[in-house]
Amino acid sequence: MSPGMLVIGGSWLTLILSMCLMTIILLLLVRRGKFLYALRKVPYPPAIPIIGNAYQLCCDPEESFRRMIKWGRELGDMYLVWVGMRPFIFIYKAEAIQPLLSSSIHIDKSLEYDYLQPWLGGGLLTSNGEKWHFRRKLLTPTFHSGLLEVYLKTAIREAEILVSCMRKEVGKPLFDMVPYAKRAALDIICHSSMGCNVNAQTNLQNEYVQAVNILASILQRRFLNIWMSFDPIFKLTSWGKQHDHSLRVVHTFVNKIIMQRKAEWNSKKSENVNERSPKRQALLDLLLEMSQDGKVLTDEDIRDEVHTFMFAGHDTTATSVSWILYALGRHPQYQEKILEQYEKIVGKKELTLDLLNKLTWLEACIKESWRVYPVTPLLGRQIYRPIAILGHDIPIGSTVIINTFLLHRDPRYFPDPEVYRPERFLPDAPKFPSYAFIPFSAGSRNCIGWKYATIIVKVMLLNILKNFRVESVDTEDKLRFISELVLINANGLRLKITPRTEATVT
Repeated sequence: MSPGMLVIGGSWLTLILSMCLMTIILLLLVRRGKFLYALRKVPYPPAIPIIGNAYQLCCDPEESFRRMIKWGRELGDMYLVWVGMRPFIFIYKAEAIQPLLSSSIHIDKSLEYDYLQPWLGGGLLTSNGEKWHFRRKLLTPTFHSGLLEVYLKTAIREAEILVSCMRKEVGKPLFDMVPYAKRAALDIICHSSMGCNVNAQTNLQNEYVQAVNILASILQRRFLNIWMSFDPIFKLTSWGKQHDHSLRVVHTFVNKIIMQRKAEWNSKKSENVNERSPKRQALLDLLLEMSQDGKVLTDEDIRDEVHTFMFAGHDTTATSVSWILYALGRHPQYQEKILEQYEKIVGKKELTLDLLNKLTWLEACIKESWRVYPVTPLLGRQIYRPIAILGHDIPIGSTVIINTFLLHRDPRYFPDPEVYRPERFLPDAPKFPSYAFIPFSAGSRNCIGWKYATIIVKVMLLNILKNFRVESVDTEDKLRFISELVLINANGLRLKITPRTEATVT
């Protein structure tokens, strides 16, 4: 073949490759154009090309959340925020949320939940698709009423320890309730999930407890820091190094517990012991039973679910208790209503789930706090199939964020939405749409442990209120909201407590 023919052949090859590349670029541009066209009518705050609104969110977390609320109130029923080339669509109306959360298709968590993978693996919180459906169906029986009665006893015991720990704050002008609630919730959930005690309330130097707190704190910060979303950058930071060290601590601890319980389990099987021991009531034991010697759940699967239960349970429960006490500390008349009804219904009787469910004032105060101070103010869903929301066709690749902070302040269903008014949730109060109030999300992907979490919250509150009068130090206008994985106040939730002297107090 002559050199000329080679040149001609090379030119044709170059031309063909160039045309293919241009075709691919053209297709991508068309696809992007369709994507942008679908979102053309959704309002958004002023954005910079390519960067989008990222520069407006790269500020302190308090200001970032304040802007999200401000945009929601200024831009109508929904808006979007561009973080680089990626759209985050914020919704906060019941009629917008219903088609998303009621769907059996749109169940995938937003991409940010990938940050939890190193800790929670493929557990119920982070898994999607068929794996999630299978796990959800498998784990639902672990929260049946019989086990909830067992968990109730654990909650009562640890709530009594919480009260004894709080006594050292009597007479002080203020203290932050959040650390106390976190340690108590961690003890309750650790015992319920693994059947062991970490004594977080009395042993503040416990390595596992410290590692859990560090991981939760770092992950919450990472959700809001755009630069920390890149693993190579994150790994080089002090956050990344602390994260990896803490991760090794929690994995080692849980792996050890699993191995011990698995050895006990196998020993009982070999001895043909069929009776149920109290220890077998822990989530870990139930998972070992379900695993069928690794055929259904591997040791790694079990570890993921235990970690998920611990993480998702303790932080949200503690935050919930702290905010409710803050609300009751601002409105002490409801403390008295709760206690009066408690004395009338429970009195000296042993507390049971049935009696707990009859305390309507307690439940109303809890729900109103969940409305005003939602524990999880932002819920994310990744869109992999088209969905219509408020007449807008949301394209594949979008991330939809449900802002429960704004949802729960919809004046159509909650007049004077900023006012704490538990009467809204008494049994004879007017009803509102089911998707107007979603403290545990809603639909098929709602919180699997919501009944269990509610029991813990009620027991902790009752024990505190029976022993102390609670006063909140900060007024509502001094609150500085930050949306991490949970809703926090920048200054903590500062209370003042004084002992109750009534003869009925135990």
